[in-house]
Amino acid sequence: MSQKSELRADAPIGVFDSGVGGLTVAREIMRQIPNEKIIYFGDTARVPYGSKSKETVTRYSRQIVRFLQTFSVKTIVVACNTASAYALDALEQETDIPVLGVVKPGAKTAAEVTKNGRIGVIATDATIGSQIYTKYIKELNRDVTIYGKACPLFVPLVEEGLLEDPVTDEIARRYLAELIDIDIDTLILGCTHYPLIRSTLARIMGDQVTLVNPAYETAYELKQMLADRKLLKEEEHKLGTDQYQFYVSDGADKFKRFANSIIKYGILSAKTINIEEY
Repeated sequence: MSQKSELRADAPIGVFDSGVGGLTVAREIMRQIPNEKIIYFGDTARVPYGSKSKETVTRYSRQIVRFLQTFSVKTIVVACNTASAYALDALEQETDIPVLGVVKPGAKTAAEVTKNGRIGVIATDATIGSQIYTKYIKELNRDVTIYGKACPLFVPLVEEGLLEDPVTDEIARRYLAELIDIDIDTLILGCTHYPLIRSTLARIMGDQVTLVNPAYETAYELKQMLADRKLLKEEEHKLGTDQYQFYVSDGADKFKRFANSIIKYGILSAKTINIEEY
């Protein structure tokens, strides 16, 4: 995609998602490695990815990577489970900077924490259909059983801001009933939107089930990777500089309102760009 270039510690981290869900990953990066600069892109014009084909999601992801590379980012975090499942391999092969997805870190943690070997995965249709979590978890622990459950309505509910709402509660109870019945002890929140309704999911599943948040695990792995490559930004950012920049493909005002409600680090603006140009 681009010629080989020297990666710099003071360069930003690129983060992208189909919409607002990836903000849960960006929020964890802000918490865990606060000196880093972030360029975030939310593909709000083309959300959701979970019902689209592998070819389409891969094409969208390539466009976004080309856009992020205009900022000379030092790494790209695919903060979307569907894009991680469908496009990560292609992006890793075509891009000369490290690319991290959100699936492997979550799978690794789930394989480690389960006691009874029954792991549930809730995600979009595409992520469940790809069997990507099953593949990674089985590579780490062959003796577990993975139960996938597509929960397509969670993304629009989150995008509409219905985080604490009777409607979300009712839908969650219906989706999770069968996972409760088969006695899972670990549940992977296999879509980056889902941590935003974590308290609802935790209440319904009960204390005996460990919830795995891939957003947290991805930020942790990112920090380790940057440290290993000597790419961690050491100095603190200066006030008045654009430490966090947000771009979307549509609906910047709506995105900005939502982002400000979940990230307390001050999102002053979000710019709309035409992603089809990349």
